[in-house]
Amino acid sequence: MSVLDPRHLLLGLAAAASAQLSVTFYDASCPSALATIKSGVTAAGCNASVLLADTANFTGEQTVFPKVNSIRGLDVIDRIKAHVEAVCAQTVSCADILAVAARDSIVALGGPSYTVPLGRRDSTSVSLSKANRDLPPPTSDLTDLVGNFSRKGLSVTDMVALSGN
Repeated sequence: MSVLDPRHLLLGLAAAASAQLSVTFYDASCPSALATIKSGVTAAGCNASVLLADTANFTGEQTVFPKVNSIRGLDVIDRIKAHVEAVCAQTVSCADILAVAARDSIVALGGPSYTVPLGRRDSTSVSLSKANRDLPPPTSDLTDLVGNFSRKGLSVTDMVALSGN
């Protein structure tokens, strides 16, 4: 499974580091959010990926070179988001849906569960140039990948955990 934040996992991690995240973030505003996300994951499986799209003008993050022919599962995320919106409209961010769906997917495949801090905010814009600059291309070797993740403050362990598949 390729685990990426809806806008960019690495940018999301940087934002999360400075945000005030909490495992109880939706307890009052959308108490059934986690159960709704989990039911969507178990129903269809989940491969988290970028969500902002402008494929008509080739400016959306789904068209960046590192992601060409590698994005799968957007329909699953769209369905989960629709279910969450039906339960509590305009409350749960796509970034949090992806983080929880990634965890629930790992658990559904027999992996360990872990606590997901919540409260991420979604980006409202895309940047093709930033995505092309910040996401490692599929031609990267190990040295390139380690350097790319290191420049974002992530370790080799972080890189392996986030790379999936």
